[in-house]
Amino acid sequence: MRSFADLDRLIGHVPAEVVMRLRAIDTGRGSEALYRNQLPALLTELANRARIQSITASSAIEGVVVPDARRAERIIDGSAGALRNRSEQELAGYRKALDYLFQEDWHPLNVGLLLHLHRLLWSETALDGGRLKTDDNLVVDRSPDGITTVRFTPVAAAKTEVYLSDLVDRYLEAQREGRHHPVLVVALAILDLLVIHPFADGNGRVARALTNALLVDAGYEVCRWVSMEQLIAESADGYYDALLRSTDDWHDDAADPWPWLSYFVGVLASAYETFARRAAANRSGGTKQERVRTHILKHAGPVFRLAEVRAALPGVSDQTIRLVLEQLKAEQLVSPEGAGRGAVWRRSPTP
Repeated sequence: MRSFADLDRLIGHVPAEVVMRLRAIDTGRGSEALYRNQLPALLTELANRARIQSITASSAIEGVVVPDARRAERIIDGSAGALRNRSEQELAGYRKALDYLFQEDWHPLNVGLLLHLHRLLWSETALDGGRLKTDDNLVVDRSPDGITTVRFTPVAAAKTEVYLSDLVDRYLEAQREGRHHPVLVVALAILDLLVIHPFADGNGRVARALTNALLVDAGYEVCRWVSMEQLIAESADGYYDALLRSTDDWHDDAADPWPWLSYFVGVLASAYETFARRAAANRSGGTKQERVRTHILKHAGPVFRLAEVRAALPGVSDQTIRLVLEQLKAEQLVSPEGAGRGAVWRRSPTP
């Protein structure tokens, strides 16, 4: 609610760096229709992969991990059978929440939708989801030695429903008026939702799932094909730091939204950059082996994993990637380090 009290004052002047990233985002958005028409098979494969990454990454941010990746994928596709523990139950719950937003008509945005997402999140556990918190809560950091520090104080339980209703109304009004960039409006809504912290548990996952839906609703569909949750997990320190800095003084209407907005816009811009790279790789000429070779020598980082090459080149099998890696190893252009799942490859310096 606080962020939407005076949007002109709060985000009327956008920093130049954010403006440039928003331009890149809008350029990427403009290419979505082209890719949808020309690369339907690629988009289907990217969507399937992004779904798995989003469910596992958003859960992992909260410490919910299924160590066996293949088991996790079976839980996500519904073929795992009985769920064995709490982590598997929560993973399946996030799958239900995310699939509801991507596969059903969830409109209109209202408090009831947030409650439904929370209910889906906990639907495979013994917990009773879909209820607003009844006790005040704190968001804390715990250091390795057990010391806790308060990160921020959410809205009081007694005021939660009123604040949520007001946030939804103000968000919808801001999007209808169109006076401010829709991505910034989405980001502010997620910031306020996280500060309100309406549930006893599961707030981050509900907010991240809703982020996808609000971006798609605003016309930014890249999160269908590139996992925003995965990008957030890969920059978790930046995620928490941005939230901390932008929630300070929120209750006094004196918060600075730009650390969070800059982070959010940066993640979305990165998603569009990733999407463009994968589409370009798919459209480039040459055999699959040639595409792998080009990617490793020209686009991969100096140290990379097989999984990163796989993610960059949808449709290329692990067997093909390993074959090219062995060829490049024989040519002394790359060298392996480690073994098993932890193995990485290092590109040799250019002479």
